[in-house]
Parts: sequence; C-alpha cells; structure tokens
Amino acid sequence: MKRMRAKRVLQRGEARLSSILLLLLVLAISWLLWSGLYKPLVMGLGAFSCVLSVYLAHRMGFFRHHQAMFKVLHRLPGYWWWLLKEIVTSSIDVAKLILSPSLPISPTVVVLDAATKTDVGHVILGNSITLSPGTVTLDVHEGKLLIHCLTIEGAKEIQKGEANRRAAALEKK
Repeated sequence: MKRMRAKRVLQRGEARLSSILLLLLVLAISWLLWSGLYKPLVMGLGAFSCVLSVYLAHRMGFFRHHQAMFKVLHRLPGYWWWLLKEIVTSSIDVAKLILSPSLPISPTVVVLDAATKTDVGHVILGNSITLSPGTVTLDVHEGKLLIHCLTIEGAKEIQKGEANRRAAALEKK
C-alpha cells in the first residue's frame, strides 16, 4: 500500500524531500561560488533566491522530469563541445552576413519534426537551435519546432537534422 502511494505521488510530479534538498544544495553552492559576496544581507537574499527557485521549480513540474535529466548528464559534455563548435561557426557566418555590403539575408521559417521524445529533449533541442546565431526557436508544440532562420542556407542546415540527431542521442538509454 505504502509503495503504491509513493509511486502515485511520483507519477503526479510531486517531489521526494531528498530531491528538493539536493536541488537546494546545488543552487546554494552554485550561488556561493559565483557570488563571492559573503555579507549577511547578500547571503540572506541568496538563500531566499535559492528557496524561491526550488519552490518555483516544484510548481512548474521540474521534479516530474528530473529523472530524465539525470539520464542525460553523462552525455552532455560531448554534446556541449559539438554545440560550442556550431555556435562559433554560426557566429562567423552571421558576422560575414552583417559585414557584407549587400546584406544577403533571406529570412525564413521552417518546421522541424523533433527526433527527441521527451519534453526535456525538446527543450534541449530548441535551446540549442536558439543559441546558434541566426536561428531562433519560436515555438515547440507536439514534437514540432517552429524555427526562424536568417538565411535559406541556415534553414537547409537545420533541416539536414544534425542538431536533431545529436539531441535525440542524448535521450538514448
């Protein structure tokens, strides 16, 4: 009985105390390391922001997806290196476009069927596309991403599906 109740609670997206405390600890340590300010007022505001962030994460259903995110963690470094290379390449391409006297842009919107299966995968894919200069993910709905591209060449590159394939590979078991 107790086991079934616990399973129902987790299916609804409610969090275990250990998950909440783990997130709070990670946020607090990150805040302390990045802040570098250890005055009482600032520390109090930092603690408040960490508690507020955990509360908002709970309200937004973060804990419903946190197990899926933990499965992705060990694959992320390779993905980040690939994404960094893509961001640098895209930055150079956009700089060339801007510096060109004729400004050869051809804005277009494309729809991409996401190869990712989870909400977390869709978010990673959409944010990765948006991080690359010259592209913006406008909408994600039912596994389809609406993407604005600065050029038709950029749209063709998105439709080739390398970002889609790499984001989907993060989800593999």
